[in-house]
Amino acid sequence: MATLLSSEAIQSKLAQLPDWTLDGKTITCTRNFKDFVAAVDFVNRLVEPAEAAGHHPDLSISYNRVIIQLTTHDAGGLTEKDFALAETISRLH
Repeated sequence: MATLLSSEAIQSKLAQLPDWTLDGKTITCTRNFKDFVAAVDFVNRLVEPAEAAGHHPDLSISYNRVIIQLTTHDAGGLTEKDFALAETISRLH
């Protein structure tokens, strides 16, 4: 099982991801797109990196907005896996 990160490690890693915020035991990023098709296209591009990492975000799509939430459910909070996938997602456009 993945090891939970300390509060200090979480804050340090979050400082490197300006589009992400801490929300309890999750990190969250909201992306806005021109329309629904562009939002779904972005979500589809998340599939391969999430599958490769064996780590899957919680997603919410509302027309042109995608909310991405990451936490390591089986560890009960934030781990390296969350921040590694967040970095990958941040590079997707």
